[in-house]
Amino acid sequence: MEKTKKLAVGILAHVDAGKTTLAEGILYKTGQIRKAGRVDHKDAFLDTEELEKARGITIFSKQAVLKLNETEVTLLDTPGHVDFSAEMERTLQVMDYAVLLISGANGVQGHVETLWRLLARYEIPVFLFINKMDQPGTDAEKLLEELQSRLSEHCLNFSQDLQNAELLEELAMCDEDVLEQYLETGSVEEDQIRTMIAERKVFPCCFGSALKMEGVTEFLKILDRFTKTPEYGGDFGARVFKISRDTAGNRLTHLKITGGVLKVKQMLGEEKADQIRIYSGAGYTMVQEAPAGTICAVTGLNSTFSGQGIGNETEAEKPVLEPVLTYRIELPPDCDVHQMLGKLRQLEEEIPELHIVWNERLAEIHAQVMGEVQIEILKSLIHERFGEWVEFGAGNIVYKETIRSTVEGVGHFEPLRHYAEVHLLLEPAEPGSGLQIGTVCSEDTLDRNWQRLILTHLLERKHPGVLTGSEITDMKITLVKGRAHIKHTEGGDFRQATYRAVRQGLKKAESVLLEPVYAFRLEIPSESTGRALNDIQRMYGSFEPPEMEGDMTVITGTAPVVTMQDYQKEVTAYSRGRGRVFCTLKGYEPCHNAEEVIASIGYDSEADVENPTGSVFCAHGAGFVVPWNEVEDHMHLEYTLENPEEESDSAESAADRIGGASSVQKAKKASDRVPMAASLQEAKELEEIFTRTYGKVERKRAGFERRTRPATSSSGIGDPKYAKSNRPKEPQEEYLLVDGYNIIFAWDDLNELAKYNIESARGKLMDILSNYQGYKKMTLILVFDAYKVKGNQGEVGMYHNIHVVYTKEAETADQYIEKTVHRIGHNGNVTVASSDGLEQIIIMGAGAHRLSARDLRTEIEHTNGQIRENYLEKEQKTKSYLLENASGELGDFLKELEEERKKESKKSKGKA
Repeated sequence: MEKTKKLAVGILAHVDAGKTTLAEGILYKTGQIRKAGRVDHKDAFLDTEELEKARGITIFSKQAVLKLNETEVTLLDTPGHVDFSAEMERTLQVMDYAVLLISGANGVQGHVETLWRLLARYEIPVFLFINKMDQPGTDAEKLLEELQSRLSEHCLNFSQDLQNAELLEELAMCDEDVLEQYLETGSVEEDQIRTMIAERKVFPCCFGSALKMEGVTEFLKILDRFTKTPEYGGDFGARVFKISRDTAGNRLTHLKITGGVLKVKQMLGEEKADQIRIYSGAGYTMVQEAPAGTICAVTGLNSTFSGQGIGNETEAEKPVLEPVLTYRIELPPDCDVHQMLGKLRQLEEEIPELHIVWNERLAEIHAQVMGEVQIEILKSLIHERFGEWVEFGAGNIVYKETIRSTVEGVGHFEPLRHYAEVHLLLEPAEPGSGLQIGTVCSEDTLDRNWQRLILTHLLERKHPGVLTGSEITDMKITLVKGRAHIKHTEGGDFRQATYRAVRQGLKKAESVLLEPVYAFRLEIPSESTGRALNDIQRMYGSFEPPEMEGDMTVITGTAPVVTMQDYQKEVTAYSRGRGRVFCTLKGYEPCHNAEEVIASIGYDSEADVENPTGSVFCAHGAGFVVPWNEVEDHMHLEYTLENPEEESDSAESAADRIGGASSVQKAKKASDRVPMAASLQEAKELEEIFTRTYGKVERKRAGFERRTRPATSSSGIGDPKYAKSNRPKEPQEEYLLVDGYNIIFAWDDLNELAKYNIESARGKLMDILSNYQGYKKMTLILVFDAYKVKGNQGEVGMYHNIHVVYTKEAETADQYIEKTVHRIGHNGNVTVASSDGLEQIIIMGAGAHRLSARDLRTEIEHTNGQIRENYLEKEQKTKSYLLENASGELGDFLKELEEERKKESKKSKGKA
């Protein structure tokens, strides 16, 4: 083992799991405090704020320094309440290891799964402490099974003897190399265990009771034994994770040294580190230097911000958790609104998710917050800090905007003796990727310093959209061209030109309104399942197939925040207190009632004088304003993209095609961290079906053409020209998805045939459906379960004119059909043939039509009757030689029907 270690270890938990109690136990057992405090006694060492003591919850992250043998540990205590989860997420940026606390009495709660996903996103190794095991009804074995099913199968019980053969085998199964050695030697080395934990291949679990100090000592031994110090470089680097102020009002920058050494009076950019403080609870000690791995607070820095990278450290990733509600702050009558705005800006530094917004038109201050509890805390904090009691008005949803198409925006600013022109390429990006900024502009066209200034202006503010004035997101903005004047250009000129280029591009693009969406887990009594599924439909939500857990049903899915607010009250009422719903913010998706929201907000992009869409040009010694849709008639540089019909089958962006992928300097790389909604294999399967049906889909490269007036709407969805009533309705494609085995076992003749030979039954069903499709001409997809076939990768093929799918291992036909309905439902009318009652409910919830096995049989028999009436009988009456002249599939099909008709006719005559 290493002799010396310096670690930052954070404690995370769902609220009321006993996190502060465990922190007190750790501090007491390591000799940092003489007596363990309690939340209910208001004497917890790390709950230093009066608000925390009064509320009995952790609001702000705190730290304490302790020793574990030769290891110096900075213990980071984080808030557990979901309203303060953004504070917790900021602290994740500096953790080496995390201790995730689980309540043994409640098991894995909804917020725990959110914490688990965040820990995975930040790649933090995790130790789990299952608390409250002294309470009646707790069962370690069942809890471990739940952890393995809900979190990871690699959650292993370290409370037992670590030489236990069963545990050693489980450890070996977590890594191929370790397994190979275990099979040879029958043992697993401690260094291997440490490495697997650090690489998130193993998650040690310990059981105990923090309140009674049971299992705490054993847990600390495990923590000390199986952690390892990260490797740091020699060059200085630091990551800022928090801004606060001490009791004297001094601004504190909390950071972790990630390389080299920080010394007192060292210059950090243009500012100097006056003091270096090592906090432990409310107290601190001052040091002259802080080596790599140290978490400290620095005075003297006034321009730092949470997430900032200093030295060779990069900027932090964009937080996942953010507010979805905005409130108007109502001030007392004698309070100066501008002075209060300045004070609230200080508070915003400490709580970045507040997003204090000044509405110039209404002269109002708006704040974005996480929830009701945070509102109460903020009111008390504002009174304590600034001596004013404020109120918060009714909450509104925080919407965002993006674009559906690629455009080039132009901004020109040329009043007398000023000059700047900027061309920006605006491209849609992956959902959840935020804004990505880059440049492919040649330095021969625009000097590097001017380019850097433009990128700074793109990043320095939240740009409003043109539908509702909401912040834009999920876009890539690339500087493609620009021009300065050797004599008249100033820095402020490029700020104006950059802002106007963004706005002009948004006016040209088809904008899309986005709304926040919850990912939910609903646990209700099984008898309430129907009510719950109907509620989800009513809330414009979607859901996965319900799962049974004893007498309870678990439903997971997504739904808009606006429709799902306060749903817990309804669940409590109709489930008689037994139901629970856990919601976490999934992200932003296209708004389900965009036109209604846009109309209610009533934003006029042309009347927003703070965010002009046009440009300023100069003629005859005077500047004049040009509207956004006439800028291209006056601009001085040509468009970068001229040919909108240019094909592009590659995945590269328009900016990459202009300047080359290697020249794109991404200031934010958030898109690389966003998982795809579906696997490539699933997309490939569906694409094969659509390609066979409609031919190869030609993808056109987005581009531009010079024109006197733009042909596109300024806002797409909000422009009267693009109203639904004025759009010609296109005929929708028809899809029929058939659950193969469900139909076989529901039809008596096929069921009897299947008892002797299942392949014959499948073949007969495919023949029947092939005939049916030949007449109806819809896209027919027949799905068979193959999920029990070990190692099966799935198969998609054609049988004459229908698509036949055999699902892959661990995927049922129900799951494949539901996935396909969600994928193609917006392209046309989808019908699913199945007599599975639960599947019918799910399909109905997804917006598809349902058809029972009996109704499908009736429909097919009716269709066969139509075929005979329309073709065969008409041929006999008119002697048109239809069978002789028909060719291809139609000819074969009609001949087969004629033979069946003759057989039936002979049978009828025989009976007569």
